Amino acid sequence: MPAELDLEAYLRRIGLANRPTADLAGLQALHLAHAQTIPFENVDVVLGLPIRLDLPSLQEKLVRRRRGGYCFEQNTLFQSVLEGFGFEVAACEARVRLGVTGILPRTHMLLRVQVEGTPWLCDVGFGLEGLLQPVPLDGEAHAQFQNTYRVVPEAGLQVLQSFHRGAWEDLYAFVPEARLPIDFEVGNHFTSTHPDSRFRKNLIVQQPGPDVRRLLRNQAYAEFRGEEVVGREVALEELVPLLQEAFGLDLPEGPLLDWFRRGSGSLR
Repeated sequence: MPAELDLEAYLRRIGLANRPTADLAGLQALHLAHAQTIPFENVDVVLGLPIRLDLPSLQEKLVRRRRGGYCFEQNTLFQSVLEGFGFEVAACEARVRLGVTGILPRTHMLLRVQVEGTPWLCDVGFGLEGLLQPVPLDGEAHAQFQNTYRVVPEAGLQVLQSFHRGAWEDLYAFVPEARLPIDFEVGNHFTSTHPDSRFRKNLIVQQPGPDVRRLLRNQAYAEFRGEEVVGREVALEELVPLLQEAFGLDLPEGPLLDWFRRGSGSLR
């Protein structure tokens, strides 16, 4: 376990009172608590701030400052936590398929965790459609609260799918072999700095949960309860209070509102 990893502070951040054991029950408890507590958000990306993946920076941002982050931040931290509790973890790369028609670069990070000889997909950094619990790589359907997932093979890849309105939908496809931290540094650099990255152009804040999943995209806010969706437009003066109330993010108004007033958040 890295000397700088403060597991007790992490457990307080996600609201777990007891240290988990290195078994399936412990993995499920950690995954659910992290996924429903630490939001997916790209505030620093739209403000042009650097996204750092070293463990001290991640602990400072996601744990001590109680911020969120996107996949590289969330799953890099979660990998260190799982290894600190004794789990066998491999980090993998994926191409996102949800909502796209072409082929995207491998700019998503996920984790494959081995528990008692069985591989499980763990991912606390996919946001709205993301997992609340680990999913085994067995091709079978697995219900999680309001959502159902499966991981199916496809020509040397593994594909995470979700079930909606009577059909399976691809979320992303990943290579099951482990990748090195430098591979994610490259993906993180592209995602956070490339002018064509969607995370540079749009404020995205998402929080999955057992009963409700919340999404803020620029000034459009929605709550998903199963197939029921309730949404509204958010006035600028409501934005920062909403981030605190709905996502637990305590952010200063100035930089974010200035970004909107410059027209940077005009896309929907």
